[in-house]
Amino acid sequence: MKFTLRQLDVFLATAYHENLTRAAESLAMSQSAASSALRDLERQFDVQLFDRVGKRLQLNELGQTIRPRAQSLVDQARSLETALAQHEDVGHLKVGATLSIGNYLAVEIMARYMVDQPGSRVELEVANTATIARKVANFELDIGLIEGEVHHPELNMQHWRDDELVVFCAPDHPWAGKPWLTDAELLDADWIVREPGSGTRQHFEWAMHGLLPELTIKLELQHTEAIKRAVEAGLGIGCLSAITLGDAFRRGSLVPLPVPHRDFHRAFYFVLQKSKFRSAGIERWIELCREVMPVAGE
Repeated sequence: MKFTLRQLDVFLATAYHENLTRAAESLAMSQSAASSALRDLERQFDVQLFDRVGKRLQLNELGQTIRPRAQSLVDQARSLETALAQHEDVGHLKVGATLSIGNYLAVEIMARYMVDQPGSRVELEVANTATIARKVANFELDIGLIEGEVHHPELNMQHWRDDELVVFCAPDHPWAGKPWLTDAELLDADWIVREPGSGTRQHFEWAMHGLLPELTIKLELQHTEAIKRAVEAGLGIGCLSAITLGDAFRRGSLVPLPVPHRDFHRAFYFVLQKSKFRSAGIERWIELCREVMPVAGE
């Protein structure tokens, strides 16, 4: 290879500043070193990349042609340099997901990612929203898939897909088959819900605004399957993401309870550390997440 990345850096900086002195300063180089690098680049290929206009160095037609390709090459080199500096394996990801997403969506995405990126590995950690957000902020996870919004100065939230919570009961519950529940019935119910700190609990409380202090919370459980089993056993009614209930509704082991006057719609989000380099693996993971179709029965 006849050129060096340093020569391309000087070429691009000079094209941007149109002045060799300012280009050298931006690269923390002496003017003589920058001038030598640019001169060597042109001499090695017997070309001229700039026209001198007064004190300005202005890209000529050839320089304008190669500038985007040089920029792309330098960007790729910086991407590789960052990955090496962070000791990251190519294609290796550490992903955090909340329980509903981890159990019902993330495994399919993992399988597709590893087929798409031969030799890659994905570490999946399943926890509640608060835990995933904290670990992304601390660079312990590359990306999080969460059910509730979080506000953190070091985190960036990106909308992924829409979701909704569904109130449900056992098929032999006295309310099974009711066309809707009133606020009085919501207050009369024994509730089996997710623990504080989970995205599902966060949105459940938001949807129940005005009733929350008077609700009877009989059980707080960390796992969606445990909540479903408790509701099937007749211990109360529950409220979970639609993606977790499709199979149970089809089997008839649980039945939905419409609450049309309460807003149970919400969204799933990607959460990323603002300062973290976004590798090609992270970008590909996000693409695959967006390609996943809604779960049947949602």
